[in-house]
Amino acid sequence: MTDIIKHECGIAVIRLLKPLDYYYNKYGSWQYGLDKMYLLMEKQHNRGQEGAGLGAVKLEASPGNEFIFRERALGSSAISEIFSHVHTSFQQFSKEQLSDIEFVKTSVPFAAELFIGHLRYSTTGKSGLSYVHPLLRRNNWASRSLALAGNFNMTNVDEMFHQLLQEGQHPRDYADTFVMLESLGHYLDREVQYQYDHLDKEQMTGQEVSHQIAEKLDIPSLLKRASGIWDGGYALCGLIGCGDAFVLRDPWGIRSAFYYHDDEVAVVASERPVIQTAFNLKKDDVHELNPGEALIVKRNGSINLHQIQEKKKKITPCSFERIYFSRGSDHDIYLERKKLGELLVPKIMEAVNGDFDNTVFSFIPNTAEVAYFGMLQGLEDHFNHKKALTILEKGNSLSKEEIDAILSKRVRSEKVAIKDIKLRTFIAQGNTRNDLAAHVYDVTYGSLRRGVDSLVIIDDSIVRGTTLKQSIIKILDRLNPKKIIIVSSSPQIRYPDCYGIDMSRMSEFIAFKAAIELLKERGMQYVIDETYKKSVAQRHMKKEHIVNYVKNIYAPFTDEEISDKIAQMLTSKDIKAEVKIVFQSIEDLHKACPGHGGDWYFSGDYPTPGGNRLVNNAFINYIEGQENKSHQYSLNFSKSSE
Repeated sequence: MTDIIKHECGIAVIRLLKPLDYYYNKYGSWQYGLDKMYLLMEKQHNRGQEGAGLGAVKLEASPGNEFIFRERALGSSAISEIFSHVHTSFQQFSKEQLSDIEFVKTSVPFAAELFIGHLRYSTTGKSGLSYVHPLLRRNNWASRSLALAGNFNMTNVDEMFHQLLQEGQHPRDYADTFVMLESLGHYLDREVQYQYDHLDKEQMTGQEVSHQIAEKLDIPSLLKRASGIWDGGYALCGLIGCGDAFVLRDPWGIRSAFYYHDDEVAVVASERPVIQTAFNLKKDDVHELNPGEALIVKRNGSINLHQIQEKKKKITPCSFERIYFSRGSDHDIYLERKKLGELLVPKIMEAVNGDFDNTVFSFIPNTAEVAYFGMLQGLEDHFNHKKALTILEKGNSLSKEEIDAILSKRVRSEKVAIKDIKLRTFIAQGNTRNDLAAHVYDVTYGSLRRGVDSLVIIDDSIVRGTTLKQSIIKILDRLNPKKIIIVSSSPQIRYPDCYGIDMSRMSEFIAFKAAIELLKERGMQYVIDETYKKSVAQRHMKKEHIVNYVKNIYAPFTDEEISDKIAQMLTSKDIKAEVKIVFQSIEDLHKACPGHGGDWYFSGDYPTPGGNRLVNNAFINYIEGQENKSHQYSLNFSKSSE
């Protein structure tokens, strides 16, 4: 993706199922869980570079010592900073103490059995350390203490907020993270109180009462009651101070969560290969949490799956996970990205008019490399088919030299552009920005025949087109190609996201701007006006009744018309080559990624009612020039950290 957009967040959970001395004896360190959590977080660094957080719960903390811990930090080096702080905290103890496993279990911070990790990208404009997960709700009752982290974005925070008000609460913040924390915390309090009221406490000490409550806590029940009205995509994980842990996935399957467990450990992460790498596992050892399902690990180490919310009839896992966000080392994602490239071959053949002898193929950026391999494979298959047909048709009339010439033809692939990463770090704002941006990539001189060759460059997706216009097309034009064809392995991104990706404003999408320009050029301003009136008319409707009328903006045009307009808008006057842009079709996207039908960015078909409300408000904000507003409803409440 040449235009940088913020990723979905990443989560990680580890529950050690044996006492710490087991890992000390087997692996030579009681830090086994801590070290594995560091690896899980680093392997998901791609999912969040605004901040990171680590939480932990000790099962055997002695009274007077903390039992729940948290470290958070901001910035791209947050993971290193967090674990550096944790290890620094060990320096207050002597070597003898750190070698005494019984002392470690009761008294050393982060020498724990439960860990929760989070990599954060903000998607709602909320920033600062108080918004970095895990959020923490402390209480002297361990069973009432809660650490919460997740990869989510909720579309109906207003409803969730008012539900808390109706329960008699006074929420301290309107952000979905805080509302979810208070909602879960509220039902956790009610569950603890229920268990307390139904215990026969006469024959028990206070600690025995506490342990009985922890044993009887009904985690599935409190998750079901809290999540009943949630609308959005989420993979939510939590640690309860008494030693229970849970991970819950949304019933539409929008956000991803994978898990593994054996007799030593239970682990959850946002991506499958992260767990495979950290624990040296095979693909089939790691399982995906089903939509609406929760993995629950009790204090006693029992592990169970519970269906918390009914799985929706139309499951729509995020297709962007497959195209771009998840690491390409996943077995299935690798094959799907190759297929995305391969399925573009017919459109590419049309764009180059079948002239393979005078066409060079390459890719930008590195995240598009796997789709590039698939494209090359598809081109080679097509090439070989043409060779076979030519030989069959001409048969014995071909000389050995002519056959050798036919068989020697190859798809011409080159490393045409190389990114200069260091340069990007000091690109300035202001008048010099565009000039500096044009030098972010270096071209490989001599990779094309000037004025003769066309150049096909595959990208994984095109959002704003800013980098293409300001940098990539300009620098590729220096090679003097006859034609530059930019190929996107994803379809045209036309609609905002509301489930955890930073794409919320209509003006961010070059496809939307192209459609608007086409409407104006063709005297169809009335389509824009009517769409605005229809959107305003349903502004205060319940989300379940809102229709996505923004589809009308695109309806008058074919995909090719919009693609051609995008190419025109991204080609500045100083570009000498002809520029064409080719996009993947939605149909071929589904062929390549058959298990991940979440295509609302491309189709406007949102899986939850809150999505239609989002696009409705985003279009109104665009027309009214108020796109800097949050894409969710907001209230003027003061913010306080927990």
